[in-house]
Amino acid sequence: MMTREEILSRVGSSETIFPSRREIFRAFSLTPIDRVKVVIIGQDPYHGQGEANGLAFSVNKGIKIPPSLKNIYKELNSDLGIDIPNHGDLTKWANQGVLLLNSVLTVEKDKPGSHRNMGWEEYTDSVIREISEEKEHIVFILWGKYAESKRDLIDERKHLIISSPHPSPFSARRGFFGSKPFSRCNAYLKRNHIEEILWEI
Repeated sequence: MMTREEILSRVGSSETIFPSRREIFRAFSLTPIDRVKVVIIGQDPYHGQGEANGLAFSVNKGIKIPPSLKNIYKELNSDLGIDIPNHGDLTKWANQGVLLLNSVLTVEKDKPGSHRNMGWEEYTDSVIREISEEKEHIVFILWGKYAESKRDLIDERKHLIISSPHPSPFSARRGFFGSKPFSRCNAYLKRNHIEEILWEI
């Protein structure tokens, strides 16, 4: 498996890469493995100017909320009665132990999927596998077929997997809406005497 540095050397100039170099590993800085309670798996960073901030599904305050995140908020409201936030910054989740992990950690500006198969998938797979092996009672939230493909990396005897269709507008009505991932997550944490996540943004 390639190192972080070897992968970064393949993906090119920081001027065209999102998120910024200082934010590529932000998910791990905010949610180190020893503090992880929940893992939410995304695929690629957002590829528009100013959107990606190093956390899967998240954008900085002041950036238009992406459609999938809008649907995540709708389900959050339906599931827990939480008011729909007016921004897309999920840092508060990360600070509580929710690892917002994209499988691919960088993307070229305006070119979705441009850094797939450059080594990131192997790197992040190893992170998922390490969490599964080293920890107990982690909630893995797998939204969509791509995230579901990571199921084999997770020991279901030790952890909870919550899976559903992706929150994208193309698939959310096929089972994402009504899946209640937030309440199910907290119920599992509570049963295992782990502090629950405060999902309010």
